[in-house]
Amino acid sequence: MMATTQDQNPGSSSDENCLWRFREKLLAIDEELKVQDVESLKFLCIGFISQNKLEKSSSALDLFDHLMARELLSVKETFFLAELLYTIKQNRLLHHLGYTKKQVEGLLPTQRKLSLFRKLLFELSEGIGEENLKDIIFLLGDNIPKTPMTSLSLLDYLEKKTEIDEDNLIILEKAFQKILPCLIKKIENYKREKAAQEATPPVDKETESLHQGEEGIFSPSDIKQFYGALPEVPWQNEHSRNHGNGAANAVPIPVSGATLGASNTLGSETWTKETSMYRMDRKHRGHCVIINNHRFTSSYDRPGTHKDAESLQLVFEWLGFTTHRHDDVTKGVMDKILQEYKSHPGHDDGDCFVFCILTHGEFGAVYSSDGVLIPIREITHHFTAYQCPGLARKPKLFFIQACQGTEIQPSVFIEADAQNCEQLSLQDSVPNEADFLLGLATVPGYVSFRHIQNGSWYIQSLCKHLKKLVPRQEDILSILTAVNDDVSQQMCRDGTRRQIPQPAFTLRKKIVFPVPRLLL
Repeated sequence: MMATTQDQNPGSSSDENCLWRFREKLLAIDEELKVQDVESLKFLCIGFISQNKLEKSSSALDLFDHLMARELLSVKETFFLAELLYTIKQNRLLHHLGYTKKQVEGLLPTQRKLSLFRKLLFELSEGIGEENLKDIIFLLGDNIPKTPMTSLSLLDYLEKKTEIDEDNLIILEKAFQKILPCLIKKIENYKREKAAQEATPPVDKETESLHQGEEGIFSPSDIKQFYGALPEVPWQNEHSRNHGNGAANAVPIPVSGATLGASNTLGSETWTKETSMYRMDRKHRGHCVIINNHRFTSSYDRPGTHKDAESLQLVFEWLGFTTHRHDDVTKGVMDKILQEYKSHPGHDDGDCFVFCILTHGEFGAVYSSDGVLIPIREITHHFTAYQCPGLARKPKLFFIQACQGTEIQPSVFIEADAQNCEQLSLQDSVPNEADFLLGLATVPGYVSFRHIQNGSWYIQSLCKHLKKLVPRQEDILSILTAVNDDVSQQMCRDGTRRQIPQPAFTLRKKIVFPVPRLLL
């Protein structure tokens, strides 16, 4: 009986031994790390582990457990931990993982997961002494809470409050110019490296092997010439090339190379049909939030919006999402909703996240039911990898039915979802990291139309084409292109007013929803 069991489970004993030895190595690493080392590791793991779990982690072992749960650390995948130890200058511990300092440095260009921004902040924290820290906190004044802080916790606080991000380091530059001019050079080096990374196409493993002298169809000079012919935009990939002509109004937003590097993109995958699509096989499809503003305290109502909300709810439930509808949402309620779904535990086991807003708006912003103007970027930034690790490397879709420009006098059955127009940047509305899609009902500067009985042109067309094209296995950008074509052909009763939607995105792969068992 014993032999039969072993025959049915070949290698099981060996696997268990390997896992046991691996855990022994992690235990040995934990025993040699000090409290400050653990705090450093926690800071570097921001964006990979949820904030709640990081706060509760009291040892390196806690972090190792979370990294293994996120498949960032395993018997066969140890480089990320090696990168973390190298970054905090614990190179003597690398031997537990089978690495030397030189080996890690050689692998970092192709296998690094830490973003340049996270690495910069950690390096800045190392250069801030205790006295310097007091001076910096004094300069920042009332913006900083009166609690004991380390340099790491200060930088973490500024990031949480969006005072700093990978494209905005002004407040640090001002403080360092006065107190620690030597750190300005680190920021300047970061900017140069970031710019170079964004302008340089990623090199995949096959290309790398050619440079090592292996035979291939293309020579290194051929590959260099090929890359030189491509537009210098880091988002150029299989996905955007396939849709570059069809989605004429789509705006691919450049994504920093650091962010893409953390997401297993072209540089670390073979581009196959399977890897070119986001996963849609987890425990559940995900959550779909619908903000439906009909009545306003400081503006005219939006009749017909309930038709849009009902259509969205029906279609996304059909696609497998758990929908949550909120009517007449004030600014205060919106803040609570954003906080709830930013930290929703269901994201961990979900494939995707959808957030729909039906309201009045201006370019780059939407109105709450109590008349408060909310920048779209304030909404989308709640769901970045840093703010919402459960959605990291997963598609996040935002569909907004609202005007993006000047109000137009409505005709009898057609209304415009506009109030005033204050020009902002469309690019600002989409976080500068991967996996976001923002679907706007209209191009910047113009109104969008809503029938007071049948709903808006954009949302009704979106729902119609999702029902029609998902069963044909069309990806989301193809569907939005069809929506563009459909909406552009509709016309107001006076025959003079038209509308064209516009997506903006930082998607890395195709979004193809599984075909529901029952058709609508």
